[in-house]
Amino acid sequence: MKLFTILRYQRAIEDICNLNWSGLTQAELTAVAWAYYYFSVQFRENLELARDLNPHDEKLLELYDGECDTANLSPFPGVALRGEKMNHDEFMRRVLVLSNIEPRVQRIVERLGAAYLAQIRCLDAETRAISIASYEDGGLERVFRAILQAEDWDHPALLAFRHFLSEHIRFDSDAEIGHGALSRHMTPDDRICPLWEAFRDILVGAAPSLLH
Repeated sequence: MKLFTILRYQRAIEDICNLNWSGLTQAELTAVAWAYYYFSVQFRENLELARDLNPHDEKLLELYDGECDTANLSPFPGVALRGEKMNHDEFMRRVLVLSNIEPRVQRIVERLGAAYLAQIRCLDAETRAISIASYEDGGLERVFRAILQAEDWDHPALLAFRHFLSEHIRFDSDAEIGHGALSRHMTPDDRICPLWEAFRDILVGAAPSLLH
């Protein structure tokens, strides 16, 4: 019988997926979108590190082109013009401009985001680079499907966030040519567990009712 080892980072992914996504209010979901912006910044930085560490890796270069300076999220009203190219974290930054987050909550999430980025940036380049495979090859798809269980998306910023999540599920899930296939040759291990745990913590910090 073949035994499969569940890595710690996979348990952290499971923890995120099991949060109370369906119970979020619109205001709490908006705070989650703000928290996710900071994740998108570190994702782009990690992908840049992976590219720089593997400059001749054609799959990673193709993945980079699908996440950075790309029009694959365009158009979207109020965020991206038809054919407009941008990094995906820039798309999320523009989503936040549309949001109606309460100033007090915004200050909280901005503090959480600054601390989160500082924590991630302390990790070594190789660890950050191999996190990409865990994100693209199923991890984020599972998390995005969980977030989409939220019920109240009735605001332009949240509709844009939902577009971002839904499109990334499509980008990642194709078994042959999706973003997961382009990163699968990188093998993540439990060195990346702090990245997933930090992601869980910033989401819960932005919307504490996720724990209920």
